[in-house]
Amino acid sequence: MTDQTFDTVIIGSGPAGLTAAIYNVRANLKTIVINGDQPGGQLTITTVVENYPGFPKGIGGFKLMMDMQEQVRNLGVEIRQGIVNKVYKVDKVFKVELGGEGILETRAVIVATGAKARWLNLPNEKELIGKGVSACATCDGMFFKDKTVAVVGGGDVACEDAMFLSKFASKVYLIHRRDELRAQEYIKEKIKLDEKIEFVWNSEVVEIVGKSKVESLKVKNNKTGEEKVLPLDGLFVAVGHDPATGFVKELVKLKETGHIVTRVNERYPSMTTCEGVFAAGDCVDDVYRQAIIAAGNGAEAGMDGERWIGELK
Repeated sequence: MTDQTFDTVIIGSGPAGLTAAIYNVRANLKTIVINGDQPGGQLTITTVVENYPGFPKGIGGFKLMMDMQEQVRNLGVEIRQGIVNKVYKVDKVFKVELGGEGILETRAVIVATGAKARWLNLPNEKELIGKGVSACATCDGMFFKDKTVAVVGGGDVACEDAMFLSKFASKVYLIHRRDELRAQEYIKEKIKLDEKIEFVWNSEVVEIVGKSKVESLKVKNNKTGEEKVLPLDGLFVAVGHDPATGFVKELVKLKETGHIVTRVNERYPSMTTCEGVFAAGDCVDDVYRQAIIAAGNGAEAGMDGERWIGELK
């Protein structure tokens, strides 16, 4: 084998990809992780993680991912900087086109590229992530106990986030650009009963006010043009996620949302519609989007890949 030939190529370096790597290298498979354009995944922009088991006082998201990477490297896995442009199959070998780094050859591929939250594209939005701005109510909600927060969105996730946040916050604004929610009927009925939630209809956030932390939002009514300021402590953006799966759209079956379809092979649950390609984490999961679930998916993909390669041999 050359340096460009592997048993497993894992695309993505979040909890799913790194966990898969741990299982593969411990099975004596020559394994490489391609870390993508956001090494460590979405957790690297999460200030404190308190819902990942094993950390009684919580742990910084960046530190958690750096520790995972160190563990993977210590086991002998190469983590290579790069972005995969395309994956295709020639006979029984997969070719992984790595931008600027040539082509890797491998027996199996594990796609663990995750998904990226859609943001509002406001001037200081990214700078305030972890300082009041979040895209994960489940991750960060408890940090806003007895505070005022806002959720932007009108679908199932936005409504569920608002109801979840109302368990901690003293008040929750639900800001939606239309005059009716897009959520399912039973969710609509349920959220209307929550006295802590105030609806801000036909409105869009035009400015996040604050330098070191979120202090307020400037909101504009898109029908009347009227602007008003909402003093608050946190902004949760729930306008959707985009799975990073475009590079495999010609290789595997995708859902309408862009998430990869798995569970098509009873023997290998994490296998996709292309034999030898497995998937794990948020590029598959369009429901939970939690680090612990991604890690579990990664373990599953790693074990499935190991058994698949064993049968090939």
